[in-house]
Amino acid sequence: MPVSAGQLCEALFTMLQHLSKFIVASALVLAVSPASAADSLRIGVVPGAYADSINAAAKDAKAQGINVEVIEFTDWTTPNVAVDNGDIDINYFQHQPFLNNAIEKNGYKLASAGTGILANVGVYSLKHQAVDQVPQGGKVGIANDPVNQGRGLLLLQKVGLIKLKPEVGYLGSLDDIVENPKKLSFVEVEGPQLVRITGDVDIAQGYPHFIVAAKAFDPSSGLAYSGIEDAQFAIQFVVKADRAQDPVIQKFISIYQNSQSVRDVSRAAFNNDDRLYTLAWLNAQGGAK
Repeated sequence: MPVSAGQLCEALFTMLQHLSKFIVASALVLAVSPASAADSLRIGVVPGAYADSINAAAKDAKAQGINVEVIEFTDWTTPNVAVDNGDIDINYFQHQPFLNNAIEKNGYKLASAGTGILANVGVYSLKHQAVDQVPQGGKVGIANDPVNQGRGLLLLQKVGLIKLKPEVGYLGSLDDIVENPKKLSFVEVEGPQLVRITGDVDIAQGYPHFIVAAKAFDPSSGLAYSGIEDAQFAIQFVVKADRAQDPVIQKFISIYQNSQSVRDVSRAAFNNDDRLYTLAWLNAQGGAK
């Protein structure tokens, strides 16, 4: 049967309508498809073991479609400000008690999205071979933030140099010292800088990974260590509270926790010494290092 010009025009119009709908639908699928562009994350770290491990994970993540930009900070304040402001997606430098204190003091809307390395804390001296050699009136280097100072004071109490008020725990401060038989004086500095003043004091709180990074002295030469059994001091992947279950963030954390490269560089960053750190997520899972 012959087709009229009107019928032909109507058929073409209908076909164009269906084609335009198909094009729009295809464009929407491409717009929301994760394969349309690589995911990206900006992660804040402090130099040393944490930066090394994140850089190792970033290489593995790139192969799995996540581009990671690693940003180094030299203090323990700015990384939380940066996440809270949305300037970076994750920071990786602090344990949960430190985070809890920062949230309480500053009103940050932050949360942990996952667990990383649990680092030990030691007391170090470049002048004395044992704690009992610290002289009357000696100087002690200690962290200046509330939580890490408390952790350092607990270690000084453990080795018998001071005594704290009962039950203050890791929230103790210099004001909570009730016995100081050697009349020690305290030099307060930010945690990452303690390694730099160790030679200027009689004894100092120290973080082995910062000592390794600074190549200042033997990180395994601590006169005493706090212990690596307390999971609350494991370093956390900290994000804005509403992004704790973000699939890209959770994918990166999974890559980190399952990366052999992360384990290798972390061990090197802690002087190949099992006394100085543990992989806290494996302990939580009942696994082995």
